[in-house]
Amino acid sequence: MTVTRSTEVTFSLNGQQTTVAAGTTILEAAQETGVEIPTLCWASNLTPVNACRLCVVEMEGSRALVPACSRECEPNAVINTDSERVALSRKMVLEFLDTTNDLTQSSELQTLIELYGADASRYSDPVRSEDPVKVEDDLFVRAYDRCVLCYKCVEACGDDAQFTFAISMAGRGFETRVSTEFETPLPESACVYCGNCVGVCPTNALQFKAEFDLRQTPDWDPESQTSTDTICSYCGVGCTLEVHTQDNEIFKVTSPSDHSVTAGHLCVKGRFGWQYVQPPTRRPPTNH
Repeated sequence: MTVTRSTEVTFSLNGQQTTVAAGTTILEAAQETGVEIPTLCWASNLTPVNACRLCVVEMEGSRALVPACSRECEPNAVINTDSERVALSRKMVLEFLDTTNDLTQSSELQTLIELYGADASRYSDPVRSEDPVKVEDDLFVRAYDRCVLCYKCVEACGDDAQFTFAISMAGRGFETRVSTEFETPLPESACVYCGNCVGVCPTNALQFKAEFDLRQTPDWDPESQTSTDTICSYCGVGCTLEVHTQDNEIFKVTSPSDHSVTAGHLCVKGRFGWQYVQPPTRRPPTNH
């Protein structure tokens, strides 16, 4: 007797009967049907790590809320993505993050904080990182007070993209942070400066040095900034680049996560090798 596994799963999503391919996660099913579920540690080009618990939903019969990013749809399941219990859980997660981290440079999180009415002021004596911004080179900086420990940078540095494994989580409790082995300075570590960690960071804890410098001046003006798609000129792979500019000056380069060639990831040349477009002004010769 041959047993065949069904290739489709039918279940209830917010009261609507939904049918998806077997193996589809709740988050993917929601995206297919136009239902929005907030995420933080999830990315379309990374393996889910279930770290933030922002995408949790309610499944009938389950004692605990389940992570939509990694839980596969089950036959005849009854799922509610925005129940009162779910909304309260997300509100608390956002409040906890906001008490311990500077989320001001994450527009998506700011939108969610407003949507769920999260109020971090309800908690007293927040514990925040007092480490200064680490600037070890001219490419990108590390601001630990904005790090939400989402693991995205670790995944991008590991077997999801670069296979360099230069960074990992270190420490315990409030001392947990992303670090190189033995806290070795980046230029002396295994880092190859692909910048894929910067590309997936949701809070600007990892940030282009050019963007960091621009933000420190009164000239920072998001409304005047533009993004232009182009093809990387360094080799024949054909990576698509999103060149972000202000006043005709490049301050960072990204790549779309849904691009068939890059999946959002680049090498050091594509990510940081754009200085030749705007070389520094040559100084006039000095008269002796």
